Amino acid sequence: METIHLAAWSDDDLELLKRNNTPEMTEHIGGPETDEQVLRRHQRYLRGDAGGGGMFRIALSSGEAAGSIGFWEREWRDERVYEIGWGVLPEFQGQGIASAAARLVVDLARAEGRLRHMHAYPSVDHPASNAVCRKAGFTLLGPTSFEYPPGNLMTCNDWVADVGAAS
Repeated sequence: METIHLAAWSDDDLELLKRNNTPEMTEHIGGPETDEQVLRRHQRYLRGDAGGGGMFRIALSSGEAAGSIGFWEREWRDERVYEIGWGVLPEFQGQGIASAAARLVVDLARAEGRLRHMHAYPSVDHPASNAVCRKAGFTLLGPTSFEYPPGNLMTCNDWVADVGAAS
């Protein structure tokens, strides 16, 4: 696998967000967003207003963007936790890039030292994303219902990683 690093989200990453907004890339999360929704998402990522954490471009050693990954705070079962999400472009899938990026994000959350757990919620019907969780060291807690996008109830797996801060 090629060496990757995480780069802070920037104005230049709008095109990456658009490339991630295809039927193929959004099949398991409710389908593509409108252009307006993508632009609003990009602005949120630039502001970093999702609560702790942040969004990142997954960059190859060549500087080419392979995808995006991020983490943010949310309430889950009466606990403040981090949630992680990612999207790796089709031409870079199956190379271990997503799981390597997820391990880097877990390290960032540990360095923040604020919360105890990080969760990922891939669809039960998305074997590749569930494999990313396993390879990145997350523990499967089991299936759960999750509303994403709003108005769309999906069955996903709840994966958790201990990021080390006391509850």
